[in-house]
Amino acid sequence: MTEPGQIFDRALHRLRLERAAGSAGEADFLRRRASEDLVQRIALVNRDFPIAVELGARHGAFARAMATGPAAAKIGLLIETDLSARMMRGRGGIRLVADEERLPFRPHALDLVVSNLVLHWVGDLVGALIQVRRALRPDGLMLASLLGGSTLTELRQVLLEAEIAVTGGAGPRVSPFADAFDAAGLLQRAGFAMPVVDVDRVVVRYDHPLKLIADLRAMGETNVLVDRPSRPLTRPVLRRVCETYAERFAGPDGKTLATFEILTLTGWAPHPDQRQPLRPGSAKARLADALAMVEQSAEASTKGGRPA
Repeated sequence: MTEPGQIFDRALHRLRLERAAGSAGEADFLRRRASEDLVQRIALVNRDFPIAVELGARHGAFARAMATGPAAAKIGLLIETDLSARMMRGRGGIRLVADEERLPFRPHALDLVVSNLVLHWVGDLVGALIQVRRALRPDGLMLASLLGGSTLTELRQVLLEAEIAVTGGAGPRVSPFADAFDAAGLLQRAGFAMPVVDVDRVVVRYDHPLKLIADLRAMGETNVLVDRPSRPLTRPVLRRVCETYAERFAGPDGKTLATFEILTLTGWAPHPDQRQPLRPGSAKARLADALAMVEQSAEASTKGGRPA
C-alpha cells in the first residue's frame, strides 16, 4: 500500500524495475550518455573520493563508464545501490538494495554520492537531497542526473489529446518532471553549497511511437503515479496516439521524435573552508571598466543619458 501524500507508488516502481531487469540494458542509451557526463565532471574535480555511493545503479552504466574513464583513479570504493535487487544481479563489487527515499548511511560517512537518472521517481526530492547532504562528509560532493521538465513532451501531448478524443476524458499517463529552475531551488533548500544545475536536451528518433513506449517499458520508466488512471490504454486510444504522433512530431525522414531533458545537479556539503560568494558591494573592480563603458548615475539615465 502507498502512504498518504505520496506522489509515486514506490512498491509498483520496484515491481516494474524487477520486471525490466532482463531488458533494461537493451535501452540504456540515456543512462550511458549521462554516466559518461558524470564521469567527466568527476575527472575535473581536483581531489579524490575514498568512499563513493551510487544511488540507483541499475545495470551498472556508471560503474562501467568510471572504470574506463579518467575518474577511475579518483574513486576508491564504489558502493552500488538500487531499489531492485534483480537490476544489480550478476555483477561484482559491493551492492546494496536501498530505497532512495530512505538512505541507510550514517552522517558524514561518504565522500561522493552519484545518482544517474533515478531521482525523478522520488516524491520528496528535497527530503532525499537532505539525506544525501547529511551522509556526505563536509566538503563532500553530490552529482545527480535526473529527467527534466521537457522530457517526453510530445508523448504527453498526444496521449492526452488521443484519450480525450476517444474516451471523452483523460488522466495523467506521464509523470511530472522538475525544470532546471526548480532543481536549483531544491538544492538550496536541501542545504547544499555552490549549487549548479546544467541541462542536456536529447532528441531521439524512432521508427514508430510504439518503439518509444517499448523502450520506456524496457527501462522500467513507465507510469507509477499514485493517481494514475486505473484503466489501461485501449487499442483505439493507442491507434489515435500513433496517428497523432506521426502527424505532429515526425522528422523529414518520417521517424517520430522524442525529447528527453537531462538535468545534472551539482552540490557540495558545506564546509567552512569552501569559497564563499562576495558580499554585495565588496567588489574591487567596476563592471563598467570590464566592459569599457562610461558609468553614469541613475539621475543622468533618467535625463536621456546613455553609455558612450
